[in-house]
Amino acid sequence: MIESNTRKELEQQIEDYVNGKLSPSEVDELWAELIQDEYYMDYMKSVANLKKIAKKQSRQRSNVIPLFKSRNSWFAMAAAAVVLIVGSFALFDIVTDTNQVQPVSSIELDYYRSSDLETGRNLDVIREVIVMANNGNVDQAMNLLDSEIQNEDDPDVRAELLITKGSISYNSGDYNSAIQSFETAVDENVSDKLILEKAYWYLGNSHFQQNNMDQALVAFQNAHELNGAYSRITESYLKALNTTD
Repeated sequence: MIESNTRKELEQQIEDYVNGKLSPSEVDELWAELIQDEYYMDYMKSVANLKKIAKKQSRQRSNVIPLFKSRNSWFAMAAAAVVLIVGSFALFDIVTDTNQVQPVSSIELDYYRSSDLETGRNLDVIREVIVMANNGNVDQAMNLLDSEIQNEDDPDVRAELLITKGSISYNSGDYNSAIQSFETAVDENVSDKLILEKAYWYLGNSHFQQNNMDQALVAFQNAHELNGAYSRITESYLKALNTTD
């Protein structure tokens, strides 16, 4: 068996994440691994889906609807719902040959990794627009996002909403609109580094799709300099793109 597919420690971290047992810093460390490992990203989704099925069966037996009151419960609930919501979106199309990197084909709508899970209203809105978009109601999703962005004062929440809006545009092939959303997101006074990293990473890919390579490199470099979960993937893109002049 391939060695990378038998990493028991990582598997245990995924189990703990789905069950809401990881601290915020441990979650960030886990995602630094998952965004570069397609096998374990799929493994995480499978674990989350199995947990959801088990919960559903348990609720059917007890006929009781549980109330989610804690941060850990929100983590478990949101993670368990990921497979039904994100459908067939792929997070990264990473090419192992760094001389042949390509922009990602689609952006996974990852509300379950939001840093704002304690705020139920914001989680509900992001979940709602993702369902709308996945059902083909893109205009309705965008209108709801625009309304929420206009009425939101928290820079981190605004940036998350803008990233969701940009991701929907990206997946629809509207890269100009995606660029506008991601550029607005990075201009917010964001305190959560992961949010800022995501915005720069997606902005770089949007420019890459448009063959705006100078702008793509700047965005990838900004993400890389934050030295967080996206540092390794952006480093591989920077190396590849800087050698393909």
